[in-house]
Amino acid sequence: MPELHTRPEPCLLPIRRPGCPKCEGRMMLIGIAPGPEGLELRTFECRKCDHSFTNAVAKDPMNAVSASWISGELKTPT
Repeated sequence: MPELHTRPEPCLLPIRRPGCPKCEGRMMLIGIAPGPEGLELRTFECRKCDHSFTNAVAKDPMNAVSASWISGELKTPT
């Protein structure tokens, strides 16, 4: 029987863990906070050398709040 290869749901994908710029170890996500419009702030920390940094990344454009325009003002041409 052929194997089915399906892509996992985006919410099930792991968050990309960057390498530490100081010691090149894998950094751990320690917090997510709201950022400016359309962005969220992700804070990473290195377990080896305790270096940390915060990165602004785009939010999921299809979440329930952002996708409300789909049922909003847009209408089919008449």
